[in-house]
Amino acid sequence: MTTEAAPRELLARRPFPARLGPKGSLLYKLITTTDHKLIGIMYMVACFTFFFIGGLLALLMRAELAAPGLQFLSTEQYNQLFTMHGTIMLLFYATPIVFGFANLVLPLQIGAPDVAFPRLNALSFWLFVFGGLIAISGFITPGGAADFGWTAYAPLSNAVHSPGVSGDLWILGLAVGGLGTILGAVNMITTVVCLRAPGMTMFRMPVFTWNILVTSIMVLSAFPLLTAALFGLAADRHLGAHVYDPANGGVILWQHLFWFFGHPEVYIVALPFFGIITE
Repeated sequence: MTTEAAPRELLARRPFPARLGPKGSLLYKLITTTDHKLIGIMYMVACFTFFFIGGLLALLMRAELAAPGLQFLSTEQYNQLFTMHGTIMLLFYATPIVFGFANLVLPLQIGAPDVAFPRLNALSFWLFVFGGLIAISGFITPGGAADFGWTAYAPLSNAVHSPGVSGDLWILGLAVGGLGTILGAVNMITTVVCLRAPGMTMFRMPVFTWNILVTSIMVLSAFPLLTAALFGLAADRHLGAHVYDPANGGVILWQHLFWFFGHPEVYIVALPFFGIITE
């Protein structure tokens, strides 16, 4: 039995166009995906978008400081830029980009088909994104963004010294974004402990995987405390509580709680990049 080539008149004279999905299919895929690689890329894109916004705020601050006196920013506007620059760079760029790298690389390094909780992974990402958007949305409120500094020292951050909705948006944004970070850490720890390929013992894991494991453990020790401290600040602002009242030493309490989070945060940001360099 022999085969014959198709006649020339039946051959396509030009290649057919690529098959395209319906309009909105890409957006639907991004919203509903649970693929760890795609979520890792989305983390990277979102983090660098926040990095660009935070860098723009820094550029405005440095332009204001280029000459003595006030140039184009008021003192209140400068404080708003300072507050949001520190918040964005630390909590919406430097910390979540760790989970972007982890999503891209960690399951592949340990031979896992995906992370342990794919849907929780997607939820973590969207909580981080919406937390950042909520915090930044203070710029479109009548009084502008939060202006009490990214450390939010009491009593500067209470309702008397920082009235308006911008401080509440800052608190809510950090609480939502912090919840996403906590859930991401739970996911990474579970993935490393439970989804290693056969033969991949703990001491055969790559250095980067070890660093993500240690970083995730530190996240679970630091971020819940920050979230609890933010709830106390919200209670002071709206429920008449006196958690951070200067009369009972609450100012020092906030500093203790915040820096109990802030000191591990330094290593949460640094350790994964040590792992990347070591690899």
